[in-house]
Amino acid sequence: MLKINNLTVTTLKGRELIKNFSFVLNEGDKTALIGEEGNGKSTLLKIMAGIDVSEYVSYTGDIISTDHVAYLPQKIDDIYLNDNVTSFICGNREPDYPKLYQLIKTTGISPDLLDRTVGTLSGGEKVKISIMKLLYGDPDILLLDEPTNDLDLKTLIWLEEFITNCPKGIMFISHDETLLNNCATGILHLEQLKKKQEPKITYSAESYENYHSRRSHNIDKTNQIARKEKAQLRKQLEKYRQIYQKVDHRQATISRQDPHGGFLLKKKMHAVKSLGRRLQQEEENLTQKYEPEEAINIFFEDIDINPNKIILDIHLDELRAGNKLLSENINLYVRGDDKICIIGDNGSGKTTLMKLLLQELGQRTDIKVGYMSQNYYEILDYGISPVSYLREICDDRSKVQSLLGSLKFTTEEMTHNISELSEGQKCKIILAGLILGKCNVLLLDEPTRNLSPLSNPEVREMLINYGGCIIAISHDRLFIDEVCDKVYLLTMNGLEKIE
Repeated sequence: MLKINNLTVTTLKGRELIKNFSFVLNEGDKTALIGEEGNGKSTLLKIMAGIDVSEYVSYTGDIISTDHVAYLPQKIDDIYLNDNVTSFICGNREPDYPKLYQLIKTTGISPDLLDRTVGTLSGGEKVKISIMKLLYGDPDILLLDEPTNDLDLKTLIWLEEFITNCPKGIMFISHDETLLNNCATGILHLEQLKKKQEPKITYSAESYENYHSRRSHNIDKTNQIARKEKAQLRKQLEKYRQIYQKVDHRQATISRQDPHGGFLLKKKMHAVKSLGRRLQQEEENLTQKYEPEEAINIFFEDIDINPNKIILDIHLDELRAGNKLLSENINLYVRGDDKICIIGDNGSGKTTLMKLLLQELGQRTDIKVGYMSQNYYEILDYGISPVSYLREICDDRSKVQSLLGSLKFTTEEMTHNISELSEGQKCKIILAGLILGKCNVLLLDEPTRNLSPLSNPEVREMLINYGGCIIAISHDRLFIDEVCDKVYLLTMNGLEKIE
């Protein structure tokens, strides 16, 4: 059991991320931690794991654990990349080979990996050996921070089965809605409302699908009530104004020779003003419209392309990364408003292929190509603000700020250095740049990987309605199903179309 008592977390700039929060994670629980970018999800996991977070937040409250807690970071620290895999898993202890080989069965990795160095492994293999490292220490509680990042579809399915069947208590962060739907038995939702000035945290012991559906229903119902109450009050206020003006006019025109009439009008005005005060009180107590923080408003304006236009007709004899042969005989034909996704195992060469396509298409003058790398630093200048970056694309400052506002950036965040923002916010800045750049061909390498599961539906809807061409790499199953009309698997023998 891991227990949180009255936890309050505050950034060093004074913004509260979590306030007076208490919670218990028990054996067998599968709790998904969700929320928008920068709301403190990873910080909460680190606090629960006993990791020092004093460089960026302070907190009060107690974390009480009767069990051994293990934490999986978002990525393996660079200091381990040259380590032997066996040493990475076992640490300074003598390897317990029976236990190691049992963990190999659990994760399904090849025993040959034990003799390799960590840095030579694929993203999926790194996640598996990281989980092996946790399990080698016999923990009772697992805290998993974005374990789905960089995983291919095969490893995603393995991870789902692992989380579902593991008897230990697990709290995990993920942006993969399919994994959330398949694994979570409870949802812990961190929100920052009222322009990120009011923290709210909600726990619900139900599946993600049920939580999301019920929450959406409650938001719609609340907003319907708010609209109805506001319309009713507007009618009452209009009636009040008419009565007030009528009495006020009569008071101004009544003869001084009619003191009794003046007295009655004065009494009437007193009643009218009393009604006004009561209506003012009712206005203050109206049901407030609830605008969820993930309700981003994002769309491409006037993007259209001839559906018969040839975007790509390419043949590659070989695809290589350095001296390593990744694939042969690659053929790809793309035209008009095709929406294509390329899938494949980690390390199969998808990103290498995408960069070759960017190089090919970037020379064209008849199309406007936009690119999203999965490594945001390849595109963004981390030393400038979002506004400065986007004004290099569109000089209209008000339009830039309006777009960032629709993506839920506060005025302060618009002028921060990009380096200070979360990975999800960096992703949104790149999306904003593609919109402002009026790109009609998009090359997207894992476009949804850092967006919250609550924001992702809005981004998918934007791309479904996009009038241009999309060539994407993704392991996001909902993105593939909803956005893409053609899917290709990259293998050693080229691209195979998935029917």
